[in-house]
Amino acid sequence: MLVDIVPIGDVPARVKRIASAALRSVYDCDVRIADQQAMPESAFDGSRGQYRAEELIELASEVGSGDTNLAITTEDLYYRRRNYVFGLAYLSGNGSVVSTARLQTSSDGGFSDRDPQEIFDERVGKEIVHEIGHTLGLEHCDNGRCVMNFSPTVRDVDRKEQALCGSCQRAIG
Repeated sequence: MLVDIVPIGDVPARVKRIASAALRSVYDCDVRIADQQAMPESAFDGSRGQYRAEELIELASEVGSGDTNLAITTEDLYYRRRNYVFGLAYLSGNGSVVSTARLQTSSDGGFSDRDPQEIFDERVGKEIVHEIGHTLGLEHCDNGRCVMNFSPTVRDVDRKEQALCGSCQRAIG
C-alpha cells in the first residue's frame, strides 16, 4: 500500500515526519510526501472561522496518487454540524484529512509531567493512523485503547494507543 501525504498550507517538516513514521509503523506501508498545496479559499467558512474538511479530502485525492491520500493541515477544520474535527475520512475511500490545530491544546490528558511537544507528536500520530484506518474500511472501535476508538476530545486521544487492537488488525488482514 502507498500513502501519499499532501501537506496543505504551511505544515512543519516535523509533522510530516511524525505522520510518515506512524503510518509505516502501524500499517507497514510505503509513504510519499507530495508537494505542499495552498489552502483552498473556497474551503473557508468565514462565519465559523474554520475550513470545511471535505474540501481538503477532495484536494488530497486530486493531488495524491497513492492507494490512499492524506491531507495534513495546521488549520482548524469542521464537518457538517460538528464544532470541529481532528480529522475526517470516508470509509473505504481514497482520501482523508487531519488537522493539528486542536491537537496543540493545553489540555494534557493527565500527563502534566510530560513534555508538551511529545504529547502533541503522539496525538498527531494517533489521528493520522486513525483516519487512514477508515480509508481501509475500519469503523470506530469499542476498545478504548484501540487507535480506531472514537475520540471527540484530546483527552480521549491521549487515552488510546497508537496501535490497532487485535480485532481491527484482523479486519484489515
